[in-house]
Amino acid sequence: MVVAGLAVVGLVGCDSGESTSKGATTTAKPVLWNPCTEISDAALTEAGVDPATEEKGVAGVPQPGWEICGWQGSNYALTVYTTDKPVSYFEQKPGNVNFADVTIADRQGSQFRVQGDTRNLWCDVVFPSEQGVVQLAVGNSAIADGPLEDPCVYLQRAGAVLVPTFPK
Repeated sequence: MVVAGLAVVGLVGCDSGESTSKGATTTAKPVLWNPCTEISDAALTEAGVDPATEEKGVAGVPQPGWEICGWQGSNYALTVYTTDKPVSYFEQKPGNVNFADVTIADRQGSQFRVQGDTRNLWCDVVFPSEQGVVQLAVGNSAIADGPLEDPCVYLQRAGAVLVPTFPK
């Protein structure tokens, strides 16, 4: 699983409208949708990955401002990310290239690749949601048997199963 250059931006605010018992206000962020708990084992199996291979965070390390969960299949790794960042964050991030509009399971998203992926190993799509985005990333397995298809083709198939479970 590859997540490069995650930047954390703090939430700054003075008036969220929530008062505490002492009259102070809070600026608590809403809880992000968690793919580890919200995507069923049945959906993961149908998408071609093994639910028992679940890995939270990046190499098991939680990332502030993100919910991240990944799974392995025989030929592909699949990771779902959620964050409160907008789609424009991904479009403006250095190293993200080749953006194209896609529709998966009747949902509009923005597909991209990471610059330097000259072997065509990864494919990513971000979908806007009320909280920010849900990102679906698919990568070729390093231990796959035989030739692999373009990961964006696999992402389309896996996304047909998983995207309907994503928050709007």
